[in-house]
Amino acid sequence: MSIAEFIRSEVGTNEVVLFMKGSPRSPACGFSAQVVRILDHLGVTFKSHDIYQSEELRRGIKEYSDWPTIPQLYVRGEFVGGCDIVAEMFQSGELQQLLLAEQVSH
Repeated sequence: MSIAEFIRSEVGTNEVVLFMKGSPRSPACGFSAQVVRILDHLGVTFKSHDIYQSEELRRGIKEYSDWPTIPQLYVRGEFVGGCDIVAEMFQSGELQQLLLAEQVSH
């Protein structure tokens, strides 16, 4: 399985996926920590992948999304954005609508 196939499978089979630096319990950068805090605040169950665990994943996710930075949030197979976009969507209520529209939260 290529890295692109792996990513496609992950975002296609999980409602919410976060590609981040570190883990939800131990984020390795402030941007990843902020997205985790937002998702936790909303009570959203999500799968995460630490891009530091694989150089292939670190490169592959940037190519897959055509987005240069990490973290990257996917909801129902669609790329939502990075930290700034997620934070703006949260502040406007847009993120809550997107996530809660189909009962993604637990």
